[in-house]
Amino acid sequence: MSSSPNRIVATVFGAVYLLVGLLGFAVTGGVGFIATEGGLLLGIFAVNPLHNIAHLLIGGALLVAGLANARAAKGVNTTVGAVYLLLGIVGFFLVGTAANILALNTADHFLHLASAVVLLGVGLGTERNVPRTAAV
Repeated sequence: MSSSPNRIVATVFGAVYLLVGLLGFAVTGGVGFIATEGGLLLGIFAVNPLHNIAHLLIGGALLVAGLANARAAKGVNTTVGAVYLLLGIVGFFLVGTAANILALNTADHFLHLASAVVLLGVGLGTERNVPRTAAV
């Protein structure tokens, strides 16, 4: 892997989110698939099985992109960062409602916002000579 900031961040975040997705299943036994309140990962982050699967999918996308090339990593970092920014903001309004199908809690919101800052910062702020998407 080259020293591309996008590839490094995508690979590291991908591996971490895959691990988080797998570890989440250890605390969601008996938790409904889309339960609005979940088990606590590391004692603070609420997760349910759907949330775990989301982490696995996001981690897989980041890891594959990070291992592929800088353009793929830049695109996935930017896309996942934008989604996490939206989720981090909207999540505050979902808690306590039936729409909270990922069992989000306050710790999750701040982690999603922190992930968004890093992923968007690297995706948009580095390797500006690498296009995010292929030319059509």
